[in-house]
Amino acid sequence: MTDHSPGGGVLAIDGLRREFGAFVALRKLDLRVSAGEFVALLGPSGCGKTTALNLVAGLIEPTAGTITLDGHRIERLPSEKRGIGMVFQNYALFPHMSVADNLGFGLRMRRRPKHERVERVSRALALVRLTEHAHKYPGQLSGGQQQRVAIARAVVVEPRLVLMDEPLSNLDAKLRLDMRTEIRLLHQQLGLTTIYVTHDQTEALSLADRLVVLKDGAVQQIGTPSDVYEQPANAFVAAFMGYRNVLEGDLRAGDLHTGSLALRTRPGTTGKSGRAVALIRPDDLRLLPDDAAPAPNAIPVRVRVCEYLGREFAIEAVGPGEQVLHGRAARPLTPGERAVASVDPERVLVFPATEGAAVSAPELELVAQGEQG
Repeated sequence: MTDHSPGGGVLAIDGLRREFGAFVALRKLDLRVSAGEFVALLGPSGCGKTTALNLVAGLIEPTAGTITLDGHRIERLPSEKRGIGMVFQNYALFPHMSVADNLGFGLRMRRRPKHERVERVSRALALVRLTEHAHKYPGQLSGGQQQRVAIARAVVVEPRLVLMDEPLSNLDAKLRLDMRTEIRLLHQQLGLTTIYVTHDQTEALSLADRLVVLKDGAVQQIGTPSDVYEQPANAFVAAFMGYRNVLEGDLRAGDLHTGSLALRTRPGTTGKSGRAVALIRPDDLRLLPDDAAPAPNAIPVRVRVCEYLGREFAIEAVGPGEQVLHGRAARPLTPGERAVASVDPERVLVFPATEGAAVSAPELELVAQGEQG
């Protein structure tokens, strides 16, 4: 097999679909990935993101659709002939091989000369700062070191495309943060074309050039991290990207009426009417003392939980109609204390409740809390 220079992969996916019997795991994926681009497939468990990755990798075959890499159709090619590097969630290292031998395995399978194998392995080890561990076995390494070996093994063959399937999910919080930085630095240094699967919104926002948000096998939005974060396409995307407060009601003249509450929304919704869902980020919902000066969209609440975050406090409160709300406060509030929740109308997103891609308020709340991710 001929090796390919890193950064050369241009991927085109058209009408990609995968069915498992009557179950449709991936409905229709159309995607262009430019050379050197980092694209994250993002969504809760079961949304189709890993199915899409496995289709590109050649681990499963599509029911319909085409995959083109550098102008060549690959959807029916065996995985070993696609020129793709893969980083798995569980590392998938050979336990009986040293770190250096793990890295050199793919090069041996490609019948590269010994001097070239030695040079490439040495370069890859230096890249992930593991030169002094070359003689060790995977079981002698920490989780973070094993993941770096897995990444080095994927890039040492100079693939046209690198696929990463939730590579950080088995690491603790600090290691995940460190490895996120490592992956971003490697991507910047090598310019590899990368598709990255994750259910972690923060991970995707920090790493990717573009996000593909999926739900139930269908694409909900494709855009830059700032586009998806600031301008979600529908209520599901908004909830998944952190709009944790979900209120459903009737929209009339720019106000969302839900029970005794009339919530003023952003000016663009004035003139629209009908059943609607309003979404608010916890960071935008400020909790104030009950005797505070009048504030926009003041909602009377009863504090239920107060959590210390360092610079501020995370508050869970109950509003009118036993609506659970999540916000932030500058000072600690006591459980049972009466307070006022306030949000700027500009920070209230509104979507029609009948919108095809939207979901019900209870389901949105589950997504926002990460119970599906």
